[in-house]
Amino acid sequence: MYTAWHITKRIVLYIFLTGATVLMSFPLFWMISSSLKTLEETNSPGIIWVPPHPTLAAYISIFHNIDFLRSFFNSVFYTTLSLIGTLFSVAVVAYAFSRVKWPGRNLVFFLMLSTMMIPPQALIVPQYVFFNKLHWIGTFNPIVIPGYFAGGAAMIFLLRQSMAQIPIELDESAFVDGANHLQIFWEIILPLVKAPMATIATFLFVGLWNSLLAPLIYLQTISLYTLPVYVSTLYNINSAVQQWPTIMTAAVLTTIPLMVAFFFAQRYILESVVISGLKG
Repeated sequence: MYTAWHITKRIVLYIFLTGATVLMSFPLFWMISSSLKTLEETNSPGIIWVPPHPTLAAYISIFHNIDFLRSFFNSVFYTTLSLIGTLFSVAVVAYAFSRVKWPGRNLVFFLMLSTMMIPPQALIVPQYVFFNKLHWIGTFNPIVIPGYFAGGAAMIFLLRQSMAQIPIELDESAFVDGANHLQIFWEIILPLVKAPMATIATFLFVGLWNSLLAPLIYLQTISLYTLPVYVSTLYNINSAVQQWPTIMTAAVLTTIPLMVAFFFAQRYILESVVISGLKG
């Protein structure tokens, strides 16, 4: 039976969580609200929380914008290729660190984790020089191909920890039945780490889809711009009147795929957290 103190704590907790949810959702609300306003309303001196006469003019206009459609396709193309390559390579490397015994494994694993302490900004110039030597500047290669070489030490660490929790007896039984490492990896290990893989895939997708710096540095061609780069070009610093309805509409359409991804992956994310908590 619940006591008065217990009920009070629950009420306070729900009020706090509701307030935090409203606070965290405010940028999304403002973005959607601004996308439904007119140019005059978004640039007015006063704050208009909800447009009195919502309009879809900005949405209709942006769907007729060839640059937006091209950048959307570029984001889908680059994110899909990079996500597939990165996810597969991370899984292979995590398997090698967790299920295969080889000389120097712990040392190499330590060196890989050490790379997490290197600021990404420190690698911008050498990476640019390297890709320029390969004549990759102005192509998708610099932002796609590195993912096929297991980019992301943190992701490898997380997946390696999940694979290490699987009993090694499964591998030994499979070896007795004549299986090799490739068969064990594909048919035994991967199905057992489906939830961590989905979690990593979601975080990778968010990071790739929202990536601005790398595409901005390496693409350098309007026809290759991804959505974050395209949205950043909509803001004109030299203009006193900004096209906020168009900017916010592009931002809303950029956010929708992320919301859809989290909607379908939330079950796997929660399952991954629960499993890690139980086994940890």
